[in-house]
Amino acid sequence: MFASSLFHRHRHRHRDFFAPRKPRHRLLRIVLALFGVAVLALLLVIGLAVGAAMLTVGLLSRAWRRRGQPVAADPKTLEGEYRVLRKPVLTAGR
Repeated sequence: MFASSLFHRHRHRHRDFFAPRKPRHRLLRIVLALFGVAVLALLLVIGLAVGAAMLTVGLLSRAWRRRGQPVAADPKTLEGEYRVLRKPVLTAGR
């Protein structure tokens, strides 16, 4: 019986160790909430900056590789000249 109650207490202590607790002081709660929002905003800005940098580097590297090469036509492309024909006007006397 003693071992069972000891294990039960230990299990609750372990769970309480990882449980998030809000501070009781109102001002401290507000400060910590603002700190959390600031951290989230900072991570968002850093993520956007890293993403924009990755896109920029990718586009620049692609442009740099193609800089000296002529544009090769696709062998499946059919080239030709065309002219636009107007739609024939139907007569109303049918």
